Formats: sequence, C-alpha cells, structure tokens
Amino acid sequence: MERFFGLRERGTTARREALAGATTFLTMAYILAVNPQILAQAGIDAGAAFVATCLAAAIGSALMGLLANLPIALAPGMGLNAYFTFAVVLGAGVSWQAALGAVFLSGLLFLAVSLLRVREWLVNGIPLSLKLGIAAGIGFFLGLIGLRAMGLVVANPATLVGLGPLGAPATLLACAGFVLIAGLSAREVPGAIVIGILATAALGIPFGLTTFKGLVSLPPSLAPTFLQLDIAGALQLGVLGIVFTFFLVDLLDNTGTLIATTHRAGLMRPDGSVPNLGRALMADSGGAVIGAALGTSTTVSYIESAAGIGAGGRTGLTALVVAALFLLALFLAPLAASVPGFATAPALVFVACLMAQALRGLPWDDATDYVPAVVTALAMPFTFSIATGIGLGFIAHALLKAVAGRAGEVSGAVWLIAALCAVKFALG
Repeated sequence: MERFFGLRERGTTARREALAGATTFLTMAYILAVNPQILAQAGIDAGAAFVATCLAAAIGSALMGLLANLPIALAPGMGLNAYFTFAVVLGAGVSWQAALGAVFLSGLLFLAVSLLRVREWLVNGIPLSLKLGIAAGIGFFLGLIGLRAMGLVVANPATLVGLGPLGAPATLLACAGFVLIAGLSAREVPGAIVIGILATAALGIPFGLTTFKGLVSLPPSLAPTFLQLDIAGALQLGVLGIVFTFFLVDLLDNTGTLIATTHRAGLMRPDGSVPNLGRALMADSGGAVIGAALGTSTTVSYIESAAGIGAGGRTGLTALVVAALFLLALFLAPLAASVPGFATAPALVFVACLMAQALRGLPWDDATDYVPAVVTALAMPFTFSIATGIGLGFIAHALLKAVAGRAGEVSGAVWLIAALCAVKFALG
C-alpha cells in the first residue's frame, strides 16, 4: 500500500486516508436518494437506478484511485441527471434507453479526447468566463427543479411561474430542511446534506408524508436497466446534439473539479498542471461509459471530494475507501426508497447555491466576458435546457468579441462550437 499509493511521500497515513474517504462519502451520499428519484421520473426503475448509482460511484471512484492515485470520488453528476430526465427524456421526447445511449457515446468521445492532444485544445480554448457561466447555469437549472419539487415554484398562466402554497406541510418541511442543510454546512458539519435529507424525511412521518420502508435488505435487481441502452437511437441526428452536450458539460465539469481539488490538496504542479490528468480523465470517461451500461446518467468527479481532502486525504486510497462505502450502501435500498421527494428537493436547491458561486469569478469589468457567461447562466433555467444555454453563450461570446473588434481573442474551439450551435438553432 505504501509503495503503490506513496503515502509517506504525500505526507499521509492509511488511517488518515480512511477517515478522509469516510468524510467524502458522507458529503456525497445524498446522491443515493436523489439520483434514483430524478431518474425514476424518466421512467427508469428506481430500485435499479439505486443499484446503478452505487455501482457507478464505486467503480468510478476505484478507477480514479487506482489509475490516477488522486483522492477524488466519482458518482452520477447533479445537473446532468436533471438534464437527462427533464430536458432529454421529458423535454425532447427521447426514450430513456436512447438517452443512456447518448451518455455512453459521450463517454466514449470523452475517452477518445482524453487519449489525444485535442483535450488540451478544447479545455484551454474555452474561456474561463464561459466555464464559470456553464457551472452557474447548471446550478440555476438544478435550483428551479428543486424549488418546484419543494412546492415553492408553480406554473402561472399570467406570469409563467408563481409562488406555490406556502402553508402546505410538505413545502414547510422542505423549507425547514433547506435551512437545516445550509446551517449545518455553515458549521462545517460532515454529511450536512445527508443529515438534512434524513431529518426532513423523518419529520414527514407524523404528517403521513413519509413511509418508512425499512433500513437494510438485499440490493434490488439491476436487470431493468443493465445494458438497456439504445446506441442506435442515440446515433439519430436529433440526439447527436445531446451527445455533444453531455460530452462538453462532462469535460468542463471534470476538468474544473480536478483543478480545484488538486489545488486544495497541494498536489498541483508549480506550472499549474494537474498530476496524472490524462489518467484522471480516463477514469472519468470510463466511469461514464460503465455507468451508462449499468443504467445511470453521466458519472463525474465530485467537488465534495474537497471535504475528504480537508480531512487529510492525499492519495487514491481515499477514493478506494469511498468506493468500498458505496458498495456497502447497496444494502440500504429500503432507506433510500423511504425518502420522499420533498426531502431531497432542498438538497437540489442547496447544491444550486454552491454552484452559483462560480459567478463571483467572472471579470465584471469586461462586458465581452461577463455578458456571454450571464446569458449562459440565465438561458439554462429559463429555456429549461442546458444545451440551449451553452449554445447561446458560445454564440454570444464569439459575436460580442467580434463586434468589439477583438475577434482575435476567440479561440478556434469557441468558433467551432458556436458555429455548430448556430446551425442547430437554425435547423430547429
């Protein structure tokens, strides 16, 4: 273990790595309840989605630990699971099997890019402002979904959206859950989101809003989703844009997380590069491919890994501990199934608040940078499409730079993506 992970070289111990892994797991364990609920709305069997979530997280985290030796955990990504269900399946009318096929193909594309130098061309060619706008926009998209599930936002024929019934018990409990999650997070309590979800669900029992279905059992069957992906359906012209969106968001999300977490761990090289970046992206892309085969939306690196890093995690052993804990979680399916939607909704809104922090990094003194980023962030929730937000943002960036006489600042990658998005919008 010492030789493989280089514990002494990175100033850590096996005990510290185990504690770090447990800390990371607690901060991201909310995905066990949230992801199956979101995917179930796309028509995927909730029990199979739970198993797929556990296995995808375990396999992806193990790949990261063994291939890249980094203390970063993986699981189905928040935002991308919402895009999968609400924009692709429910919004565009794509079957969940074809949507899984799109996730699979985007993972293969990500893997190919990870093995080729085009990776640097894409990542470095997209300006930081657009990356920040995409991150914040996905957060706003997630926040709208969460607010609707809490009952705070409802449809209104006169104003499009309006305030829901605040006196409803489920809405009041969801609001209390959000305050609890935010308060515990402010106090830096490990597992604040999980604690908030479970407490809100428990408070629903006296009102008949929560039905306790048990704590431990054998895992549900994976058969309803295992290898059910429809690759042929994903190759249809109308779905290829969805494949590209999954790929682009996955690439940007993982790259940003890797940069942030390795910097936090003190592992970033003096030139600002990420150690074992190629292997880390291979683990990410491999996790996405395997997750799609199992039956879940895109698997990504989790920024919650920073909690484990804060607890001392410095090597891939931390990620392996997370993988082991997700395997143990397979036997907690009844508990996850007991959690109602109003209890997980506050977690969506809180994660949205975390992601919105990206906007503070924008260069607010340059309209050609912050305007496209804000357009991206606003367009995602208001068009209810991550893909549309990305497309409008890239087009706005290229056009504003050109109008300002600074077309030379637009990279080839941005011009290419903007042109492809413009063609897509033109063709409807």
